[in-house]
Amino acid sequence: MTKQLSEMTLEELWDLFPIILKEHNSDYSEWYELEKENIIKYVGLKNIKRINHIGSSAVSGLISKPTVDILMEIDGNLDMEQFKIVLANNGWILMSEENKRLVFNKGYTPDGFAEKVYHLHVRYFGDWDELYFRDYLLVHDDVAHEYGELKLSLLPEYKHNRDGYTRAKSDFILKHTKLAREEFGNRYTPKK
Repeated sequence: MTKQLSEMTLEELWDLFPIILKEHNSDYSEWYELEKENIIKYVGLKNIKRINHIGSSAVSGLISKPTVDILMEIDGNLDMEQFKIVLANNGWILMSEENKRLVFNKGYTPDGFAEKVYHLHVRYFGDWDELYFRDYLLVHDDVAHEYGELKLSLLPEYKHNRDGYTRAKSDFILKHTKLAREEFGNRYTPKK
């Protein structure tokens, strides 16, 4: 009998869902648009302040995990408990909740990855580093290439350790996010 994901240890989950890096798939942007429309349908446009495709799958030509990352920003009036129920009823699994930041995923099954895999990062409307880092990679091909090479170099050591993989990339991401903020100014600061 196959264990449910909620019954698995972190190590079992990492074995079932290893870090996989693939060449960029031009379908990622279409997958994002389709899922964005689904999210708007069941969450309601009035509850969403801003929604964006983030992460490496948002950068054409960049090697990435075959996962579409979505940043959905909400305002403080949303009933979070009801919101979590709505997402759960539409196939999203709450993976973490910390400091008013929620991460859901879709496409993780007891048998491994589905064809389409998503991570939904839910935050209050703000000035988020992920937007700056994505934009920096979009306009600096050399940095995007360097980032892809870094990820490939980390794969042998961290294939079954998502937390370690994320930590190992953090200095690079922080450095280039800082440069992005200098270059782009207050591009994502919410208007008062």
